[in-house]
Amino acid sequence: MAETDDKTIDEQGKSQPDMKKIDAQGKNQVDLGGAESLSGAPHFYPNMDIWENDQGITIEAEMPGVDAQGLSLDLKDKTLTIQGKVSPPPKEYKSLKAEYEIGDFYRQIAVSDAIDHDKITAKIKDGVLYLFLPKQAPAEPRKISVQTE
Repeated sequence: MAETDDKTIDEQGKSQPDMKKIDAQGKNQVDLGGAESLSGAPHFYPNMDIWENDQGITIEAEMPGVDAQGLSLDLKDKTLTIQGKVSPPPKEYKSLKAEYEIGDFYRQIAVSDAIDHDKITAKIKDGVLYLFLPKQAPAEPRKISVQTE
C-alpha cells in the first residue's frame, strides 16, 4: 500500500487531506481542526489507502501482526479512532532487519454526516484492516400534504 496522509471525509462524502504535522521533537502530531490532537506519545501511524465510490469510502490500513483482539475502533463526535498495539517478536529471535513498527499505533479520521455512521463495518485479514464507511442514502423526493384546521 502507498503511504498516504490522514484524510477527512467532507460533507459531500469526498475525501480531503488532513493536516499532519511533525512537532519540534520530531514526534507525529495529528491536528483534526480542534477535534483532538495527539503529540509526544510513542505512537506510530499505520499506512492507509482510502478510496471512494458511489456507495461509500473504503479504507485499508496495514496492520502486520495485529489481530482483532489487539485492535480498538471507536467512533465519537464524528471522529473514527483506530488504535492498538503491535507486539515485538519473541525474545529468542534476533532481528536481522526490522521494517515494521513495533508498539502502539494510533490514527484518527474525521467522518462527516454524509457517511451513515451506524453502518460502518470493519474486518481484519492477512495483516490488513478493511473499513467500509457507507454514504447516507440520498433523501427521496416526496410530496408533503398541507393540512387545514
